[in-house]
Amino acid sequence: MKPSLTLILSCLIMFIVSCSSIPNQSQNKSNAKLNLNIQTSNKNKEIIIESLLKENIQFSINFDTNNSFLLKDEVLGSNLKYFCKSFTNEQRGVIESAVFNKENGDDKKILIIYSDKYINSVSSIKSKYPKELYYLLSNKDFENNIQKILHVNQSIERYSQISNLDKNLEIQYRPRVRKDISKIYFLIDYDLGKTIVPIFKNYALGIDFYSTSELFHGATDIKKIADFEGTSIPLSSEIFKKIINKKNITNIKNEFEILIINDFLKIEKIYQNNLYKRNILLETGYTKIQKNKCINRSLPIWKIDMNSLILQT
Repeated sequence: MKPSLTLILSCLIMFIVSCSSIPNQSQNKSNAKLNLNIQTSNKNKEIIIESLLKENIQFSINFDTNNSFLLKDEVLGSNLKYFCKSFTNEQRGVIESAVFNKENGDDKKILIIYSDKYINSVSSIKSKYPKELYYLLSNKDFENNIQKILHVNQSIERYSQISNLDKNLEIQYRPRVRKDISKIYFLIDYDLGKTIVPIFKNYALGIDFYSTSELFHGATDIKKIADFEGTSIPLSSEIFKKIINKKNITNIKNEFEILIINDFLKIEKIYQNNLYKRNILLETGYTKIQKNKCINRSLPIWKIDMNSLILQT
């Protein structure tokens, strides 16, 4: 956000606190109107106002009404009005259906790699899938720990023993990974993910990787998700096209919060103006809206492919 715009929005927010509403003076060809009574943080107020100022719509906002809808600061993890689940929980539901869906006769294990932050989430998964493999990564000796998890250390030890038999013998060698794992599901944040996922990729060829977008929320450039190339996530590549050309973003999480708030405002406009359609294109993809029914997002599985993403933009 440009400094000048931030200053303008900050002044608008201060004005809202002392007054009841902000009208948009622009002409509205569709005659759609939006009246919002909402409680939220200053950060979210700025996003809401900036979004509405870009719309060709008459609107008024009151941030001081008691018992009005509360939009929490943690937008991605909040149960937004009209939606069945939070953006984060909806992603987890989609990706976990893909991860734990096994074909008949598939006796290989799912490897779940997680950090301290996700202990409670993993406890819930364990109760449903107790026979899978769970590893908490919490110390700094990642390389050795990952070698042990994948049994690569055993292969390295065998290679060392063979090499010691004849120092002049040149052997083409690649460490062997355990064969009883078919998928790896990461429940980690960006700070840890940018370090350990490339290590897993180096060893675990032929094993499918899965995660939600939490894996790269902390990245400050969309191109940094290249560290997770080939990882399956529950988002369309279209959502990244909205971000890829932006300069100096705070992080990907903040950009997703903007998109989610835009979705909420669009749904609010639809409800208030009776603009129902069978399929609605939101920032996060197509969805169906039925009056008096909560909304489920349509989230596909996309395997991160930076080359195709860059070529399409």
